[in-house]
Amino acid sequence: MKGSALICNSCGLLLLAQLAIAQNATALPSDVSTPVDSVNIVQVNSPSNLLVQRRKKPVQRRTVKPQTRPIQLNPVAVPPPPQVGGSVWALTTLQSLAERYGCSVPMGNQEITRTEFATSLNGCILKMEEAIATKAVEPVKEDIAALETLQQEFASELATLIIRLDEKADKSRQFSTTTKLAGEAIFAAADTVGNNATGSDRTVPVFGYRARLNFNASFTGKDQLRVRLQARDVPQFSGGTSTGTNMTRLSFDGQGGSGVTIDDFFYRFPVGSNTNVWLIANGYGSDNLAPHLSPISSSGRGAISRLARFSPIYRQVEGPGVAIQHQFSDDVNLSLAYRARNGTNATPGNGIFNGNYGALAQLTVKPAAGLDIGVQYANTYFPAGAANVAGGTGSDFAQTPFAANTATEASTYGVVASYTFSPEFSLSGWAGYTNAKGQSGTDAGRSASVSNWMMTLGFPDLGQKGNFGALSVGMPPKATDNDNAARRDSGTSLHVEASYRHQVSENIAVTPGLVVITNPNHNSTNPTQIVGVVRTTLSF
Repeated sequence: MKGSALICNSCGLLLLAQLAIAQNATALPSDVSTPVDSVNIVQVNSPSNLLVQRRKKPVQRRTVKPQTRPIQLNPVAVPPPPQVGGSVWALTTLQSLAERYGCSVPMGNQEITRTEFATSLNGCILKMEEAIATKAVEPVKEDIAALETLQQEFASELATLIIRLDEKADKSRQFSTTTKLAGEAIFAAADTVGNNATGSDRTVPVFGYRARLNFNASFTGKDQLRVRLQARDVPQFSGGTSTGTNMTRLSFDGQGGSGVTIDDFFYRFPVGSNTNVWLIANGYGSDNLAPHLSPISSSGRGAISRLARFSPIYRQVEGPGVAIQHQFSDDVNLSLAYRARNGTNATPGNGIFNGNYGALAQLTVKPAAGLDIGVQYANTYFPAGAANVAGGTGSDFAQTPFAANTATEASTYGVVASYTFSPEFSLSGWAGYTNAKGQSGTDAGRSASVSNWMMTLGFPDLGQKGNFGALSVGMPPKATDNDNAARRDSGTSLHVEASYRHQVSENIAVTPGLVVITNPNHNSTNPTQIVGVVRTTLSF
């Protein structure tokens, strides 16, 4: 009965307040000595929930004089509920999620924009993901459903927010409105096992590094100016004091005795919508100017050997020069390049046209889904004492087919190909043939033939997303025929390489690898050599 009385009393107060507001005035009789209790109405979260609070005052006996005019009772001000662009349910739903997962959302009686709401929603999504991933809370089916509904409703605003966050992250790496910084650092431990041609193992375990900083600038959004700074100290496993052959060289070797140097220096710009032109001052391998079709071309994240990265034909054409690439269609691409190693040397026998030069052409086609094929031709000229027919790979006779005082011209024909069987498996490789001719010196008029080939099995995302396993088998460049019989390779070497890149995190990868070279230098009397490497690559 007591509870009923309270309820009825409250109902009476509500009815009295409504009648007073509707009539806008009430005449109080003169014999009433007790004032009407005040009523405060406060809205909480939902417009349908009203909390009626009654504040009692002590009864005071007094005489009220008759009123000559009605008393004006102003309506009680009710603050508007929190809204998102006119919608209450979205903020109410997000606030309930925030209580359970500890994210920050707008509170109070205010109206916020949809963009502001998307910012809070994105923060709540991240908090929920973290809480569920760390098992701090058990996921609730209703919460997941509510979150999905909010994501669908605010999909456009969330997409815009993510783009802005990405742009902000990019700008944080910018020195100016045109330039971005990208870098890579390699730390590697390596050693070779097996006697070299002199009959002894002349290497011990080593630990080296290579660091690169790329300053990439763009003035139109479609062009690129790159200046790369490089410092490195990784021994070359080659020559008589080491393994005795270039076949054991690492993909990232080199010792910069002069400290920090400028490596890549070029400017690329478009001509029309389907053509790109490069002006190359230094560095920048020709494998970047044409589709090499190799999944392990990167020296920091791909193959661990110099040979397995890509076809040696690209290494024949190096130095300052120009290049052009035209896309006839999505399935047909033509790449052309002309470069001179001593293009900055103005003395006789050097320069752009009078010294060491190379011209490269490659036509790449896609005859079927997943299949890419490129046909290549390179014409190169090497002055006496500067022959580099094999690009620092293969045997000594493949590298320098003729006597040291002989200028050499070479015509090289090649094919590269890649076929993707599935997202988890690919097959790629190349084959090359070079016809070299002596132009002057002891072997003038003589000719030699150099051949090479390689096949690579690739396993993307092996073990986990971002990992890559590779197995390569091939023949390093070999002087298969030579008019100078003394410089003809008698045996055949086989290059077998296995590597596995483990993506520790987005910016850190560890790649252990092993290379086995049989009959080094294509000489059957040389014992097998093995190269072991553990490479850690940090990129940013």
